[in-house]
Amino acid sequence: KRKIKLCRICLNPTEDDICHICQDETRDQNVICVVEEPDALAAIEESGVFHGTYHVLHGALAPLDGIGPEHLRLSELLVRIAGGRIEEIILATNPNVHGEATALLITNMLKEKNIKITRIAMGVPMGGDLKYIDKMTISKSLEFRRGI
Repeated sequence: KRKIKLCRICLNPTEDDICHICQDETRDQNVICVVEEPDALAAIEESGVFHGTYHVLHGALAPLDGIGPEHLRLSELLVRIAGGRIEEIILATNPNVHGEATALLITNMLKEKNIKITRIAMGVPMGGDLKYIDKMTISKSLEFRRGI
């Protein structure tokens, strides 16, 4: 019986020291997609469109619940970035108050570094009907609109 542990690079649960994603040499090792939890990583992987690496924070900022920056796996992210090969950080935290606060914290932590920082798009889901979409989602959809 094998024991599940955290990948020593991205902190995704794995049976090995390094997970299959971090071991995959075909992936772009210069791009890190930061997610709150392993299930978000799994959802992105299932889409089949992202070919970089990940970093799992194992949480999001929630000061009222006693979860501060020291409870997130941020130091490991900074160590990876200090290695010097990272060109882009994609912030894929959840589109809620905690995820937004976490994304802002990471952005502020990294603003002095020479790294492109991007945030996943937010808005109306494919197949969605606008009359059923909440005001905040409509607002974000308009704010993050793009040309066609």
